[in-house]
Amino acid sequence: MEWLREPEAIYQESFATIEREAALEQFPAALRDVAVRMIHACGMVDLADDIAWRGDVVAAVNTAIATSKPIFCDCEMVRSGVIRRFLPKGFEPECNLNDPQTPALAKSLATTRSAAAVELWKPKLEGAVVLIGNAPTTLFHLLELIETGGPKPAAIVAAPVGFVGAAESKQALIESQNDFPFVTVSGRRGGSAIASAALNAIIKQGSWND
Repeated sequence: MEWLREPEAIYQESFATIEREAALEQFPAALRDVAVRMIHACGMVDLADDIAWRGDVVAAVNTAIATSKPIFCDCEMVRSGVIRRFLPKGFEPECNLNDPQTPALAKSLATTRSAAAVELWKPKLEGAVVLIGNAPTTLFHLLELIETGGPKPAAIVAAPVGFVGAAESKQALIESQNDFPFVTVSGRRGGSAIASAALNAIIKQGSWND
């Protein structure tokens, strides 16, 4: 069989294909590479049409991290996908899905563990970064918390995936009246790979990587 074997050639051709086929002209300069990486994570150039954003999410995320604000992740797969070498030394994203307190919180709130874990973010949520790549209930609960006067994150990177609530939760984010920056993918598509790829492209632009 004939197939491309050289790693650098594969890398270059992958991104050249995205540049040729995806509608990237709509994105501001700082967000363009974020969109490219999100497309690369799923292999779908038409994802560009569904990427929505508000404000300067790149600056907001990197300012938060530079001031030692946490990154909260909705699941371990998303957390595992964050490239540590793009973060300041010793910086570690957080995930409370498997915290011992989470099951009881979920039961008392009559919701999912993913949503209940948001409650454990509250002490450090103000000015933090939120990364969601799995559970729509996480995004729904977060938005409800914010809209009822709860702490507000610096930025949200949200790509929950699925057939129940994924499109609706992201549409709620898009339509929210809050002023925090975000990047998301409208519709059912999303997932841990897309979410972590977006954040990796953002944090790669951080001043600590200069």
